[in-house]
Amino acid sequence: MTAAATRRRWPRPTLRLRLTLLNGVLLVGAGAILVLLAWLLVRDALRPTDELLPGTTVVLADGRTLDAGQWQRELVDAASRELLLKGLGALLAISVAGVAGAWLVAGRALRPLHQVTATAQRLGEATLDQRIGWSGADDEVAELAKTFDAMLDRIAAAFEAQKRFVANASHELRTPLAVMRTEIDVTLSDDEADAAEYRRMATVVRDASERANSLVDALLVLARSEAQAGRQLGRRAECDLAVGTANALSAVAREVERIGLRVQTSLRPAPVVGDPGLLDRLAGNLIENAVRYNHLHGRIWVRTGSDGQRSWLVVGNTGFEVAQADVPGLFEPFRRGGQERTGARGSGLGLSIVRAVCDAHGGAVAVVAQPGGGLEVTVTLPSADAPCPT
Repeated sequence: MTAAATRRRWPRPTLRLRLTLLNGVLLVGAGAILVLLAWLLVRDALRPTDELLPGTTVVLADGRTLDAGQWQRELVDAASRELLLKGLGALLAISVAGVAGAWLVAGRALRPLHQVTATAQRLGEATLDQRIGWSGADDEVAELAKTFDAMLDRIAAAFEAQKRFVANASHELRTPLAVMRTEIDVTLSDDEADAAEYRRMATVVRDASERANSLVDALLVLARSEAQAGRQLGRRAECDLAVGTANALSAVAREVERIGLRVQTSLRPAPVVGDPGLLDRLAGNLIENAVRYNHLHGRIWVRTGSDGQRSWLVVGNTGFEVAQADVPGLFEPFRRGGQERTGARGSGLGLSIVRAVCDAHGGAVAVVAQPGGGLEVTVTLPSADAPCPT
């Protein structure tokens, strides 16, 4: 307890205190060196009798007669003592004034840092609109303040995106749940409902539950992909984008035939290393979107390939027109065709998952709006044949 109490009595080693102590040490050290040099110079310069003959005497003002050598020694000693006393006194006064000045100057220089700290301490979900807004000199502190403000802008944008995501996810999940409850309540309240009516109700409930289950699965894939972005993948295996794309095309073959789509493929080997499940989901989402947002008797074109350094997957489709300015919004969760809409086919998470999977694998995704309608999506990932960076 005594040791702990003793440690608590010491001042906190703040940056202001350390700067003040550093300035004080430098000032005292420089002053001490100057006093020492002056003392040495005085002792070496006060030698007037060195040019006199040995045995020479001097007569002082008080009538005493002293040997010239003795007089010189007393003179040097007196001057040295005087210099040391006055020099050390001046050094003490200058040191005190310098340390006090350094404390004030350091406090003034570090005042913006205290402002940054106070702003950070006040920050919360309800105060993310506050900024430092530093308007002082364009120095390192101003750079720090601008960096902090930019970080707050990114955090605020992330909070807003998270709020929209939660609101949209809740709405998307609420829709099928509301459909199921309505169908059940209406059917149960009908005393004349027969087996056919119950069968119809069961079909509607099954479809709504499948939609809710698909949305939950998509959310889990998105969360898993975003969690691995910039980190080491949990699973790493060599796989081929061409194989995953071919499987995705087979899965939608019946829907393609029903709509009457023409599919053009050029599936060359595209080896990559990564999480096979996420890569299959990436290809599946692109193919499903190309079918879902197409029109009757439209077209789909799919290409894969590799140049030894990068492997790519290109999926294009005809469909409704999308302005190129709306393309960045397609990557936002629950965005369809650049518009936030609910109740449409799909969960609106397809391209969000594609981008998250690409980020997790160190790749990139680009979307180009087609002049006649539709999109062309290009995914580029590091090839499995590329040499590992050292």
